[in-house]
Amino acid sequence: MIRVLAIDDEPLALRQLEMYIARVPYLELVAACSSAAAAAPHAGSADAMFLDINMPDLSGMDFIKSLPSPPLVVFTTAYSEYAVEGFRVNAVDYLLKPLSFKEFSESCEKLRTLLDLKAAAADARSASAVLQFKADYKTVSVEVSRIVYVESMSEYIKIHLEGADVPVLVLYSLKRLAEQLPEKRFMRIHRSYIISLTHVAEANRSTVKLKDGTVLPVGEVYRPAFANYLQSI
Repeated sequence: MIRVLAIDDEPLALRQLEMYIARVPYLELVAACSSAAAAAPHAGSADAMFLDINMPDLSGMDFIKSLPSPPLVVFTTAYSEYAVEGFRVNAVDYLLKPLSFKEFSESCEKLRTLLDLKAAAADARSASAVLQFKADYKTVSVEVSRIVYVESMSEYIKIHLEGADVPVLVLYSLKRLAEQLPEKRFMRIHRSYIISLTHVAEANRSTVKLKDGTVLPVGEVYRPAFANYLQSI
């Protein structure tokens, strides 16, 4: 889901944005605000915003410039003369009012493409990372890209690596490891297992078969999230 803000001081225009956002299945409305001041507390939790430029308290352009890490922005305005300045602040798109749903949905696709590219780049960086663990009074390095699955054994975890005959056994929690692994590439499917999604050969709601032939159960608590993943591929 793409978390979005809608910001416009005109009530009818704001309502139209809310209606359009509700029609796009991969958008989630964080807040609909009639001013930049009202939107400011929500900016950090949004992936993108649909933002009017000409607003009385603080213009959309100045609002973007005031944010240390602004989300992606699609400007919505009745004034075409702001277009050049809009692209100077890296706006994804610039829509002139009145907005058609076709134009709006095309901007949404641009947002989704950009966010997917950013997520893929971040995932690639994480996947190429090396995790280090203490084991038997020495440091053990594990390449994230080689992890097939991880198994919890009380206070220890077994990290099964591609191309390795013996898993790496370290004193570590599965929960802590899950927080360090890229979420686009790994998924916890059971209180005792994390799997690499790139190593899945077959799957249903209750079991997963990996490419090396290993069959693992999907815990009841984790089934809804795993079912959503299966529907998305």
